[in-house]
Formats: sequence, structure tokens, C-alpha cells
Amino acid sequence: MSRPPAAPVLHALKARGSRLERQGDLPGALEAYRQALAAAPGDPEILASLAGVAERLDMAEAAEALWRQARASAPASAEAVDGHARALGVLGRFDEAVSLLQSVLRADPADARLWNTLGVTLTRQGRADEALPFFDEALRLDPRSATAAYNRASAHFDLEGYEAAEIDFAAARKLARRPADAAMIDFAAATLALARGDLAAGWAGYESRLSPHAPRPVSFEAPGRRWTPNLPLEGRRLLVFAEQGLGDEILFASLVPDLLATLGPDGRLSLAMEPRLVRLLARSFPEAEVVAHHTETRDGRLRRSAPDLAAPRAVELWTTLGSLPQRFRRRIADFPAAPPPLRPDPARVAHWRAWLGDGPPAVGLSWRSGKLGGDRRRHYPPLEAWRPVLREQGIRLVNLQYGAEVEEVGALSAIAGRALMQPPGLDLKADIDDLAALCAALSGIVAVNNATAQLAGACDAPTVMLCGAGAWLTLGQDRYPWRPSVRPVAPKRFGDWSQAMDGALAKLRELLAADRRRPAS
Repeated sequence: MSRPPAAPVLHALKARGSRLERQGDLPGALEAYRQALAAAPGDPEILASLAGVAERLDMAEAAEALWRQARASAPASAEAVDGHARALGVLGRFDEAVSLLQSVLRADPADARLWNTLGVTLTRQGRADEALPFFDEALRLDPRSATAAYNRASAHFDLEGYEAAEIDFAAARKLARRPADAAMIDFAAATLALARGDLAAGWAGYESRLSPHAPRPVSFEAPGRRWTPNLPLEGRRLLVFAEQGLGDEILFASLVPDLLATLGPDGRLSLAMEPRLVRLLARSFPEAEVVAHHTETRDGRLRRSAPDLAAPRAVELWTTLGSLPQRFRRRIADFPAAPPPLRPDPARVAHWRAWLGDGPPAVGLSWRSGKLGGDRRRHYPPLEAWRPVLREQGIRLVNLQYGAEVEEVGALSAIAGRALMQPPGLDLKADIDDLAALCAALSGIVAVNNATAQLAGACDAPTVMLCGAGAWLTLGQDRYPWRPSVRPVAPKRFGDWSQAMDGALAKLRELLAADRRRPAS
């Protein structure tokens, strides 16, 4: 028979996992807890620690399995119930999560954590109005819960109750004890300020995304010193790192012309971008050096560099792409009426026009993000909600959805009563340069707020963009300040996608009518 591990060894493994977790080395913590679990299988405390780290690493299925094991090992543990319900919600298994929480709360209604998680689960379902009473109960039971105050603020944000959201975010910030919680609250409050049109406060708070305590923080290995908005740029050698998702990189690339003009003829701009964007941006900004950024995990930290710079020692200053609005977009009046578009390859635009040929207007569709876990689902309409656009007569429908499942395309085609056209030989996720050319060849695009919508708008393609809960990119306007070719549409009532899709169809018709009047290029 194997002997149980020596207590000092097990204690050391658990302590190492805890230390690495506090330091932000989540992969290292995961491995330490795995070793501890191997030494003590079924230990509920280790299972809970391992599940918590898996959650933070977006390992949703692993987290759910681990929390389920933790519940089996300690059926009376409220922590395990709470964690398992959270994991089920991230996976979109909302009914299971609600049923689990309700069954436990009926037996013990005094646990504030469980009321809070019930509210979070409903919010993730797009039922923020129903979630509010559960956050109220969580705060009644635990008035010092920063988590419940933050989540209630987020529900108010979804419902466009901006004043209530601001009050709750401020309360959550005062109650926050962990730096990671403070960074998360600061970022959410910044997006709220932007949604209300308070750009000065919003962009200042937006810097919290770079906090070392933010989820999965990135360290930048850059020559020169970090630029701040008060430092002059004229004649300087500046390196700019893109540091968010692909759609964010495309969005904030709209500020590059401002930056080039400010640097002037004696300045030099280098852009370190997502590798898929390099060709498109190099063509669009020939005055700049455009290279791929490189990201690796070292010592438990994400580290980003620009190893392909031609002259790294010449760089005097560096910054991040999302920090530029602090200097160049402090007021709505700072947004140019006609920003220069990105420049797809003309030969590839001609190729896609030839593929489309003559016929009714061709309209591209993209209906979700590539990631649908947790809170993201409520930002996107269900497939059935697309019926008004899909059933529109006199247009052809082109699939622009990266990572589209066969079942999704089949369901949409069935609703439309005709097959969606599939661009031959085009990887919609990997080949962004060619996707840009296809967008430029289409008569119009209807897309949710994802990378495809941002790309289409940046290429001056007529685009209807469906904005979901908590969307802040319109900056309190009834238009899209970033790109005039984009027409935003949002539900007037939270989750009412039928109304929003009717609005999207009306705007699509307007764009197509304008496209028919436009001279051929």
C-alpha cells in the first residue's frame, strides 16, 4: 500500500501554489496545486484552489470538473457550491447553475456569496433586471462585499442605469481589499465614463487595464522610456505596442494618422502589432515601421517585445496603442469627420469583386465573437434574431464569421431560405489582409461588435454594427465617432434583439441605397 505524503511535503506544495498565485504566476500555481493534488487525491481544499486558478486561466471545462470533484469531496462546502455554479455559468449551463444555487439557498439562505453568484448567473443570461434583487440580498447580508457591489453596478450598466452603476462602482472601489479587484473595478468604471461621454475621466481610468494586478497582465520589454501624454512627441522616435484583442488593435489604429502628423517629418514611428495585421497596416501606413509583436510567458508573466525592429536603440519613447486617446481623443470634437481608411490590397479587392460577379448586392454577416464564455454571450443576438436580415429579399448573404460552426451556418441558411455564400480559400480568422479586401468588395456588412466589424469599418466598408450590453464605443453618441462608415444599432431595451435587428435591417437598406448611388471605382 502507498503511504500518504509526508505532511511537510504536502504543506510545501500548497504553500508554493498559494505564493505563485499571489505573485500572478497562474501557470506555475496551477502546476504546484496539481502536484499537491497528486499527493493528496480528493483533498477538497486543494481541489478548490486548483479550480480557482483554472477559472482565472479561462480553463472553463477543467474548472467545472474540479469544482464538481470539490463538491463531491465536501458536500457541505458553500465555497465548492459557489465555485461550481460560477463554472457552470461560464460554460453557458445557466439552468444547472441556477438550480444548484436555489437548492442550496433554500436550505441555507444566509450565504451572501450564493446570492451574488445567482445574480451573476442571471446577468450572464441577459437577465440583469431579474438579477438586481439578488445582489440587493447579497449586500444586505454582507454590506462590505466589494464583489456584490461591483456585480450590481455591472447589472445597472447593462440596463443603462448609469447613475446607479457609478454609485455602486464607487462603493465597490472603497470596499475592495485586493489590488486585483481594485484594477477590475477601475477598468469597469472607466468604460462607464466612456459610455456616458466623459472622455477625460474615461481615458484616464482606461489605463487601469495595464495595472500589474489586472487579469493576465502584460509586461512590455521596450527600449527607451515610457511615454506619457504630457511629453512632447515632435521629432521623437516612438514605439507603440498593441496590447489588447484584434478588434481593439484595429480600432485604435485609427489614431495612427494623428500620431504621424504629431511626430512630424523628423520623427519616426514603429508599430508592434498582432502578426495578422502587419501586412495591412504596413500598406496603410508606409511612413511607419510595422512589425509583429512577440509574446511569451516567462517567470509566470506575459512579456511582449518587438524583436524585429530595424533599429531598436534609436527608440526614445514607447507606449501602448490604447493609451493614445488620452492625447488625441479627449473630446468628441477631436474625432476626425473622415479618418483615412486602411488600405486593402487592390488586386485582392478586384479578385473578390470578380468572385462576387454581377448580381444582387452581397452582404457579409458576422454574428458573434470567437469567444463566448461567461459574460460575453449576452452581447450577441441568438441566431433566430437574425431573421429580419436573413429573410431580406434582393440581397446575397456572405459568411464572414470566423470559427463558424457547421450547425450555425446551417441554421442561418435554413432561416434565410438560401445558402450563405462561403468565400473560397479564405481563412476568416488567420488571413486578415484578405478578409479586409473581401469586406471592401462587399456592398454592405452586418456584424456584431467584433474584429470583423472593426476591420470592415476601418476599410470604409458600409457596416451596420450591433452593439450589446455595456457597449461604450459610441461614447455617449447616437453615431459611431470612430468611423463614419459604421452605423451602430443597440437594443432600446436590454436584450430586445428583435427590435435591434429591425433597426439593423433599416440601416442596411439605407447603406445599400447609398451604395447603388455611388459611382463605380
